[in-house]
Amino acid sequence: MIRKAVLPVAGFGTRCLPASKAIPKEMITIVDKPVIQYVVREAVEAGIKEIVLVTHSSKGAIENHFDKHFELESSLEAKGKTELLEELRSIIPDDVNIISIRQAEPLGLGHAILCARPVIGDNEPFAVLLPDVLVNDHGLDKNDLAGMVDAFDSSGQSQIMVENVPRDMVHKYGIVGLDDPDLKPGQSAAISSMVEKPSVDEAPSTLAVIGRYLLPGSIFPLLAETPPGAGNEIQLTDAIDTLREREGVAAYRMRGETYDCGHQLGYLEAILAFGKQHPKFGNDFQNLLARYAGQE
Repeated sequence: MIRKAVLPVAGFGTRCLPASKAIPKEMITIVDKPVIQYVVREAVEAGIKEIVLVTHSSKGAIENHFDKHFELESSLEAKGKTELLEELRSIIPDDVNIISIRQAEPLGLGHAILCARPVIGDNEPFAVLLPDVLVNDHGLDKNDLAGMVDAFDSSGQSQIMVENVPRDMVHKYGIVGLDDPDLKPGQSAAISSMVEKPSVDEAPSTLAVIGRYLLPGSIFPLLAETPPGAGNEIQLTDAIDTLREREGVAAYRMRGETYDCGHQLGYLEAILAFGKQHPKFGNDFQNLLARYAGQE
């Protein structure tokens, strides 16, 4: 069973500027919660009990968000604002731990994951969730990360979450080739090749890697040995490709939908999707959408 997850949150968020100039991009809100809270909730719902934030000195707001705010809670309790108080207390369950570790230099995603090695260790599998990406599993019996965990538990093989993208968009993603070209949503199959941002003619499929990974602790020695690649950074993809050659890696095709919140249009789409589903504001929000849709 996978009990730990690594969330790399040390980046400057240049794609989100100017919104991310003074606040972490992960703290930008979708409806009434910061992006990072949705991602942590996704991990918790899949059975994760330890969240490792690989962070930076400028990202203290993230740590504060998941910390207890005694004065604020006392004020809300004194004023009888029990609903708000419960919302604050439910941000993170009591049996889930948040652990922070610093990435001293911006040396790439692979390096950020490697920074978590002292917490995870080389003998325990773990999840990696990129907080730029929100996964919407609304209406499903369990979320896709939990489906990946099931696939990992049954096969013992590392898992990478993928989704189908239009063929003319493959040049924007890492694309996987599979032993089973007819992989259905909710299923897992061995990866035969991985190509970073291929041309349409070179793409082995239209299944794109979308920022969710289940990896063994043995990835850490590989990351430590991986030389800088694209952008002179240590690339997680390079270490995973070595892992694939040595142990095999599988792709899990997701059932839900994703939103790239590191891009303005993806962020706006996430607000639309999660706003419509919101238990408190959903109906009124849909009425607003209908009203504005009728305007030129």
